[in-house]
Amino acid sequence: MKKASVGLIACTALVVANMVGTGIFTSLGLQLAEIPSHPAILLLWLLGGLLALCGALCYAELSAALPRSGGEYNFLGAIYHPALGVMAGLVSIVAGFAAPVALAAMAFGSYFQGVFPTVHPQASSLAIVAIVTLVHLRDLRVSSIFQITFTTLKIALVIFLSLALFQTRGVPPAPTQAWSTYVLTAPFAVSLMYTLYAYSGWNAAAYILGEVQTASRIVPRALIAGTLIVTVLYLALNAAFLHAAPMTALSGHINVAQIAAEAVFGASGGKIIAAIISLGLISAISAMVWVGPRVTMVMGEDYPSAFGWLKTRNKAGIPIVAVLAQSALTIILLLTSVFEKVLIWAQFALLLCSFLAVLGVIVLRRTQPYLPRPFRVPFYPLTPLLFLAIGGFTMVYTATTRPVESVAGLLVFAAGLLVYVIAVRGKNDRKP
Repeated sequence: MKKASVGLIACTALVVANMVGTGIFTSLGLQLAEIPSHPAILLLWLLGGLLALCGALCYAELSAALPRSGGEYNFLGAIYHPALGVMAGLVSIVAGFAAPVALAAMAFGSYFQGVFPTVHPQASSLAIVAIVTLVHLRDLRVSSIFQITFTTLKIALVIFLSLALFQTRGVPPAPTQAWSTYVLTAPFAVSLMYTLYAYSGWNAAAYILGEVQTASRIVPRALIAGTLIVTVLYLALNAAFLHAAPMTALSGHINVAQIAAEAVFGASGGKIIAAIISLGLISAISAMVWVGPRVTMVMGEDYPSAFGWLKTRNKAGIPIVAVLAQSALTIILLLTSVFEKVLIWAQFALLLCSFLAVLGVIVLRRTQPYLPRPFRVPFYPLTPLLFLAIGGFTMVYTATTRPVESVAGLLVFAAGLLVYVIAVRGKNDRKP
């Protein structure tokens, strides 16, 4: 097995790349359809950043105390019961990685068509998934270089867009009802779900603990630094979008960055921006193609009778079967799903798992008070309680307004119990 070789820069780039992707370039238009208010929209993104930071701090403690790859699969299985770990593992595989890769690929296809109108979005979406998959079948060095390169490009794009869009006089916001009337409403909760999807990925480094140098020291730093960087970028970029284009032009559209750029630079400038965003989205696809299969691989190691085939590695230590399996699932979602519905059910399932993991910080402090914790959550217990309060509010209101998508997310989580039963039965059948 290859020695852990992922350092702080690559680890932080992985966190940033997982976060800065589909959500920031697509969510604003869907949010404005429900909440046509500049201050309320920016409050959503500030709350999302606060929630992500609280989550990152909690995951930093869990990563230091339970240093093994797998993310929520590792955490929930160790804190509660292996069954919950497998259930969270299935959510990670389907909703945490395959679905977001599909969403990022859909967004890539949408922006790519803005540059090359004759290319069908689905064709370019499928092509980029295949190309990135091939890259990550090589070795960790290639994956790290690829990730750092495209993440740097994406951060530069976000900074450039934010500065360039603010250079114009701007569009005066249309008069709407007071922003405070939108807070603590069902539309606010659903719009917050879009925001949380954009921030999802703050926990990315927790999935590759086994490949990180001195993980108990580096992973907490990467989680916190990556989350803070992205929060600042998101607030700046959304403010720039709202400054550059009228709400009516942005509302209901996915390619908000291109619309804002066209309002400032014209049609040709918008095409250039769309091309750069397409390249930036490759970073998000790459990060999830890299990280996701590590969950599948660990499940294969723990339950070899049922899923041992998923732990197969090549000479470079890459879980090649797990990588190919995730990409196959991604392609199925690309061929069968609709963007907004995938986003809601995937984020609902992910938030449920993150909720249980953050709650696990409190549970673990009580059940194993003497467990070594190289990193401890600051301002405990306020930090996890704030995450649980905002996350719980979002899930409850989303379930009332989007019951179909919420039930779909719950079904993915519940299906993990069946997977666990199959896995345990396979283990028992092997016993003499």
